[in-house]
Amino acid sequence: MYFEDLSVGLSKTLAPGVIDEGEMLAFANRYDNTPLHTDAEYAKGTRFGKIIAPGVMSFMVVWAKYLEEDFFGEELIAGASTKIEWFKPTFAGDTLTGVATITKMVERNPYNGLVELTIDITNQDGDMVMRDVTETIIKRRPTT
Repeated sequence: MYFEDLSVGLSKTLAPGVIDEGEMLAFANRYDNTPLHTDAEYAKGTRFGKIIAPGVMSFMVVWAKYLEEDFFGEELIAGASTKIEWFKPTFAGDTLTGVATITKMVERNPYNGLVELTIDITNQDGDMVMRDVTETIIKRRPTT
């Protein structure tokens, strides 16, 4: 979709994604090798009581579902930034669902605009576990 075809408030509910325990542990061991993510005995002694999923990995479970939606199509030029806020931990077996909403639009030049997309992510209990705000650069409709 071209920049002009979008509007603030446009929203899509994303398909749910599940945090797979094997994928979670593999990710943690490779990219976030801290005891809270990898050591069950250590995690038992924390306030969480068990291993928690790495935040970035949890986000990527939902981001993959967002990409399946192809929100912007071929008019997407590039990502400009992203900010993830984590509110509650996620665990192996959790089902995460996101709602992606356009929250801001700025015309940059005659060729593209900046679109802010906010994804609110909840778990299977309806608890908000994280929010991502991503800025993307989207093509403007060519003028003739």
